[in-house]
Amino acid sequence: MTEKESATENLISDAMATPSPAKSMGEPGITPLSPSHIQQEETDQVPSGPSFVVVVAIDFGTTSSGYAYAFTKEPECIHTMRRWEGGDPGVSNQKTPTTILLTPDRKFHSFGYAARDFYHDLDPSESKQWLYLEKFKMKLHTTANLSTETDIQAANGKRVKALDIFAYALAFFKEQALKELSDQTGGDFDNNDVRWVITVPAIWKMPAKQFMREAAYKSGLVTRDNPEQLIIALEPEAASIYCRKLRLHQMIDLGTRTTQNGHSPTDNVGGQMTPAKEHGRRNRQSRTFMVENVIGELWSELEEGDRYVVVDCGGGTVDLTVHQIRLPEGHLKELYKASGGPYGSIGIDYEFEKLLCKIFGQDFVDQFKVKRPAAWVDLMIAFESRKRAAAPDRTNPLNINLPFSFIDYYKKFRGHSVEHALRKSNVDFVKWSSQGMLRMNPDAMNALFKPTIDHIIQHLNELFERPEVSNIKFLFLVGGFAESPLLQQAVQVMLQGRSRIIIPHDVGLTILKGAVLFGLDPSIIKVRRSPLTYGVGVLNRFVEGKHPPEKLLVKDGTRWCTDVLDTFIVADQSVALGELVKRSYTPARPAQQVIVIHVYCSERENAAFISEPGVRKCGTLRLDVSGTESGAARREIQTLMQFGDTEIRAMAVDVATQRTVRASIDFLSH
Repeated sequence: MTEKESATENLISDAMATPSPAKSMGEPGITPLSPSHIQQEETDQVPSGPSFVVVVAIDFGTTSSGYAYAFTKEPECIHTMRRWEGGDPGVSNQKTPTTILLTPDRKFHSFGYAARDFYHDLDPSESKQWLYLEKFKMKLHTTANLSTETDIQAANGKRVKALDIFAYALAFFKEQALKELSDQTGGDFDNNDVRWVITVPAIWKMPAKQFMREAAYKSGLVTRDNPEQLIIALEPEAASIYCRKLRLHQMIDLGTRTTQNGHSPTDNVGGQMTPAKEHGRRNRQSRTFMVENVIGELWSELEEGDRYVVVDCGGGTVDLTVHQIRLPEGHLKELYKASGGPYGSIGIDYEFEKLLCKIFGQDFVDQFKVKRPAAWVDLMIAFESRKRAAAPDRTNPLNINLPFSFIDYYKKFRGHSVEHALRKSNVDFVKWSSQGMLRMNPDAMNALFKPTIDHIIQHLNELFERPEVSNIKFLFLVGGFAESPLLQQAVQVMLQGRSRIIIPHDVGLTILKGAVLFGLDPSIIKVRRSPLTYGVGVLNRFVEGKHPPEKLLVKDGTRWCTDVLDTFIVADQSVALGELVKRSYTPARPAQQVIVIHVYCSERENAAFISEPGVRKCGTLRLDVSGTESGAARREIQTLMQFGDTEIRAMAVDVATQRTVRASIDFLSH
């Protein structure tokens, strides 16, 4: 029997090898016909959907969030927040903390600085009833079986559904943005005229991306009937799109430490806006927004085929993406699948917490967080501002204010003073000052950075050793954590001049601005790499010597091999935008209404069976074939899957009637 005939005889293994939850919907025994891979022509692009008046991007960060927008008629003008109400002195307030406050009856109250300030001013007896949440975005990365039921813990220990929290946050940004757009245009701005973009880390798995989309549906940002209105953008890709448009006055070159607009390299990189950009503001612009003009030739030094790395260092994750530029349009091609990990700047906060536990005891710190949640938040805010002052060449100590309630509660809890605890703890380089502060020697502060920075450097080292990551012309350091002089120095030492390190001036807003540009032209990234191998389990004709004997199944006299992974796409494979993987399936019975196919994934490129270690069931392909019945003896449902975008999509057609079949891939149901 030829390979092709055996493919035509293939059966989805779920029918026999494992009992399927889909039994009640009819036997899921379906037959894949010959597989194929379709490369779409440039002219044959996926339809872009309706046209929008404006693109609004939401950078939903672990530690801070913000939004920016551009009108499609003026794509070169990106509007970003000048400042948020209630911002901290000395910190660029163009984003607001990712903090959310719910009333005691779990209704949305406020977001950002407003949530923080209101919570801070509550009486301690009251604050225990309110639900205050921060740094909750990482839950989507760290939860193994993420679902719409996943919950997260508020500062007072109460648990609340993660989907509700994300939906509240997105609804807040929707309201802010539509109000701003209405002010700008002088009338009520219609949400249908907005294309929304939400940024997520590139290393996030499909369930987390789908979770963000579900939250957007729940928030009313977009509807399920119009999924095209929302684009999920990958953070380092957005940064990459913005970085290739940078002009010399908008960045710092760490190698030469020069800039061209009178900014010295030691100025706060993410700090105040440059006069050149102020000059670009429009008269019709509102008091809180500023417009940046990003038109201009591609950065003169980038040539066809140039490769560069974007290192996106955020609060929660560090994401690395390798891109190659294609001229004249400046399209981008991903050279190696996105990598990174949970090594964002909140790792430093955890180290600080560990230090407090070492000095004052884990039992006290745990108790204090629950009994005085608002005071704990204050303490971490105090630490945040000192954390920003850490630098390699710093010689004088850093003082961290301990809230009065910390000192007071500790005395009640232990029966002795905070000062006594410090003397007894033998922690080097941390002293008590008579003004009620922890005095940290610069070495002690730098030690808090070390584990996180070491992780990032180790990851960069591994990346640069890969053959596809050679001859890197530039390394763009972006994200809020990129402002840290300690991180900048560590990256410089590691690279030893192998490529130039470039930091955009407004490094914390790079992703936000790039996300707007991506929303204006989502086809700008032409080639991506698949992060995982994806496929379905099938039965193949058993071949002696090729297939393991324990996989043999004899049915009606025919010898089958069970658990074969029919691969759609392999890990790190190049996939062009619009490239489709085609499979045809046949319902087991004419009356079958729904076909349910389990999708498997693996980090390995050469996985052969769904039963191998590291291959796991990760999703469900669901084909609703009701209403497409025809008189044909054998129904063929042709399924097209698209892997070259930021999300995996599925489309399906009943071949005999040419009617569209409702197809969906679900990564959240277990």
